Amino acid sequence: MLRKFNVVKLLVIALVAIVVAIPVRRWTLAQDGNRLNQAFSRADANGDGQLSPDEISRFAVLKNRLQGADRDDDGFVSFDEFERQIVSSLTTLKPSSGKLSVGDHLRVVKVDEMERRYLVHVPKLYNPDRPTPVVLAFHGGGGNPESMIELSGLNEKSDDAGFIVVYPYGSGQETDRGLTFNGGECCGYAKTHQIDDVGLVSALLDDLQEAANIDKNRVYATGISNGAIMSYFVASELSDRIAAIAPVGGPMMTETCQPKRPVSVIHFHGTGDELAPFHGGRGKGSPGVPAFLRPEFKSVDHSIQNWVKANGCDRKPTVETLPDKAQDGMRVTRKVWGHGKNGSEVALIEIENGGHTWPGREPISEILGRATMDISANDLMWEFFKRHPQKND
Repeated sequence: MLRKFNVVKLLVIALVAIVVAIPVRRWTLAQDGNRLNQAFSRADANGDGQLSPDEISRFAVLKNRLQGADRDDDGFVSFDEFERQIVSSLTTLKPSSGKLSVGDHLRVVKVDEMERRYLVHVPKLYNPDRPTPVVLAFHGGGGNPESMIELSGLNEKSDDAGFIVVYPYGSGQETDRGLTFNGGECCGYAKTHQIDDVGLVSALLDDLQEAANIDKNRVYATGISNGAIMSYFVASELSDRIAAIAPVGGPMMTETCQPKRPVSVIHFHGTGDELAPFHGGRGKGSPGVPAFLRPEFKSVDHSIQNWVKANGCDRKPTVETLPDKAQDGMRVTRKVWGHGKNGSEVALIEIENGGHTWPGREPISEILGRATMDISANDLMWEFFKRHPQKND
């Protein structure tokens, strides 16, 4: 039986920033204790029993959740104010069936006799009489769909651009947190237990086609870290259903890709990413995780060159330095391998000194490194997706 989504769990997950594609282990902070108290204590850096604006601003999820929490207007958020605000924002979504309408929905599908779930956000511009594009958004390892919503801001982009955004749940030892996807050779629980996440995507797309008027030629995928790895895997395994992908901060984790038809790729990655290193390797992982438990990431170049070859693109890219709008010590270079089969292309958005982050969004934790504000990953990927619907051979 599905449990109600617990906002407190999301907050703890966001605060500890477990979005790295690593073998998952349970969060060890007093699992039977008060998760609200744990989250408050982690944010309360100086231990004075109240949260200052500076302490709140360290975590993007807190900035959003605690707006209006300071009831007595003393400039600080006490634990009582914190608790009242978080609990009042508790959201309950029950599984829905039938046709989808504007808003947020929880859906359930069966894969190998296992119940699997996904969240779907239907934008305000949705018209059931018109085929609508779909973006699959895979959360990072150790996260869940709710943390992906906070991290990426894709619901807002969905409402602005008019596409449906879908957030699949990974799998793990617990129902709503510590979840991973099996992206071929990674990661964590999903890989160890050989979970069929390609089957999940296929099943949810079948379900979505019955529930909404979707454009089958404009189904796209994105994700961060383990979610990026998963987007690469579905591009290879379900190329007949995926038109283009936009991995963020995670490489392809198979030796080769074997799409049946071209799938355009726009990959975002920081050269200063210490968790999924640009040039490959183990990375530093989450605190307390031994090096031997961290995955051996493949390089960004491995990902790019495999898809350049698979799509039949030019062997040499065009290179463009994008405007340095934010002057944040990071520069962005766009490399494009064009003229692929059926008009496909492969693009790399290389962020000098960028971390394990979503470009254009404030990081949810300092451990992830820095995010550039020179670009918006959401804007760039949507422009890319619009240029690359699936084309018939």
